[in-house]
Formats: sequence, C-alpha cells, structure tokens
Amino acid sequence: MDQAVLLEGLIQFLGFIGFVALHEFAHAWMAVRCGDDTPRLQGRLTLDPIAHIDWVGTILLPLVLVFMGAASGHVMLMGWGKPVQVNLANFRKRQRDDILVSVAGPAMNLLIAILMLLAMRLASLAGMTFFEDSSFFALTHLSLFLCFFNLLPIPPLDGGHILRQFLNISDAAYHQISQYSFLFIVLVMRSNTVGTLLTAFTNNVLIGMGSLIGWQLYRF
Repeated sequence: MDQAVLLEGLIQFLGFIGFVALHEFAHAWMAVRCGDDTPRLQGRLTLDPIAHIDWVGTILLPLVLVFMGAASGHVMLMGWGKPVQVNLANFRKRQRDDILVSVAGPAMNLLIAILMLLAMRLASLAGMTFFEDSSFFALTHLSLFLCFFNLLPIPPLDGGHILRQFLNISDAAYHQISQYSFLFIVLVMRSNTVGTLLTAFTNNVLIGMGSLIGWQLYRF
C-alpha cells in the first residue's frame, strides 16, 4: 500500500466531507429562499457536516475508495450526501424554483473551486509557496469534479432533477424512476467512459480557470 497515496486520499476524504456539506447546505438555503421552510424545520439549514452526512455515501464508500486507491496507486473519490427534502408545493414558482434549488448545490462546488484557486494564488504571490502544493490543487479539482458529476442528467443527481423539469416528467413517474436511483449511481460509477470524460473535462476547466489568474496548471 502506497503511504503517500493513502495520505493524499485521506486529505481528499476530509475535503470531500466539507464539499458535500456545503453542497447540501446550498440546496437547503435556496429552498428556504424560494419559500419552502422544510429544510430549516429538518435542521438542514446549517453548515454542520453531521446534518448532511449519509453514512454510506459520505463516509463508508469514500473511505473504501481511498484504501482501494492506496493499494492501486490512484485515488478517485465518489459518493453522496443526505438529500435535502423539499416540498414543491411551497415554492413560489414551482418549476423555476425547483431548478434553482437543484442548481444551487453544483454552483456551490464551483464557487468553492474558484475561491480556493484565488486564495491559493494570492497566498503564492504573498510568498506562501506552501499553497502551491499539489494537494491543494487536488482538492480544488475534487470540488470542481463534484460540480460536474452532479450535473449529469441522470436521476437522482441534480442534473436529472433539472432535466425532469425541462421534460415535464410527472411527480409519480419521477418517483418511480428514483426507486432505481442507487442502481443509476452504481452504473455511472462503474462506467470508465463517463469517469474518463468527466475527469478530462474537469481537468480542462481547472486548467482554464487557473490560466485566468496566472497559474500554469497541468493535468491531475
């Protein structure tokens, strides 16, 4: 087992928990802003990671992937948080607000990546070269990857929820599709094509974002 890869994986695992918590908080915050108080009543309008953790998707599965990655020499984290429950009937404009709530989570991950890159760049310009370590870029890459992964148009991901609204899929039909949501996630996770394309896209976006603020980044 590669100890350096294991340490890197554990750092990413801790970052993953934080990214998931912020992602779910963004869903909750937007839902409340759109008129649904359900997330607040259920204790989800908080930055406390415990409120947003799914013990399988946020803890167990990512840890297993970390140790598997340490054995193979490359860690690729995947997982999910506890879904934020909303009452669509409470939204002021149901279709628009449901899309806004769905977009809020990935948008938070994108914002995190942008802020991390900016903070690291400013710290580097101030002479704090510690922030040029690859671990920080790997965390930025992970947040960006989570943004794009969640936008895939597949239930129960945020992208699937957005697609549902554009296709006007009924609540009953979407609920029936969502019964197989875990199967969809497993298929996506096991698809080398999806993973490769998504990783390559994330790499290119991160390199582009970095170049805008003066970083000469390479592939992860």
